[in-house]
Amino acid sequence: MIRLIDVHKAFGPKRVLDGFTLDVVEGETMVIIGYSGTGKSVAIKHIVGLLEPDSGQVLVDDLNVASLPRRELYELRARIGYVFQFAALFDSYSIGENVAMGLRKRQDMSERDIAERVNEALELVDLPGVAERFPAELSGGMRKRVGIARAIALRPKYILYDEPTTGLDPVTSAVIDQLMVRMREKLGVTSIVITHDMRSAYTVGTRIAMLYKGRVRTVETVEAIQRTTDPVVRQFIDGRPTLDDSGLLTAAS
Repeated sequence: MIRLIDVHKAFGPKRVLDGFTLDVVEGETMVIIGYSGTGKSVAIKHIVGLLEPDSGQVLVDDLNVASLPRRELYELRARIGYVFQFAALFDSYSIGENVAMGLRKRQDMSERDIAERVNEALELVDLPGVAERFPAELSGGMRKRVGIARAIALRPKYILYDEPTTGLDPVTSAVIDQLMVRMREKLGVTSIVITHDMRSAYTVGTRIAMLYKGRVRTVETVEAIQRTTDPVVRQFIDGRPTLDDSGLLTAAS
């Protein structure tokens, strides 16, 4: 289980998280939605210790992430796959080398076992036979799938997806959505998905939380959030702008 309890985080004068509290239970896919720049990615970076809260707690399997010694933090990270927004592949490495990076850091697998795990992960994302190719040879959607393969190669308990469909066309986005569902159903992983794409959120989520003004505005099942009468949530999921006093289009405030 992942728990973020009353998490506060500021960068200089900008307060990003202001009492963020969220529980993610095992086996679910929690989708976090919200306007751009509201701190969605900041929130999940606390889960892997890339950021530490100014106050509050982040617990993964009852371990307080911020207080873990370095070795235990690395062990925890081995149980958490992280899919970056733009895949974050190394252009000078082959696809196979990119997928194998986390496995080699563990230093407990033979090269043969690593190669088998890499091929297995690539097959799970429907990319067999690309291990010898390089990122520049693949489309944006294929690179995103490689990012997922790299995450699942470690056989993690949890996967964190940061804007997995950003920059993709609708058909390719749908492919990524189906892969995320497949990871939950075939591998049994617990996932957190950061997105502003409501079509994707409705497809992959078991519950949806909205981050607004530094805290969770609501957390509901897909069906419940589709029926919400909360005006802020309603405006976001319907994609409806409002007009301020000067006549400019704005997001809800």
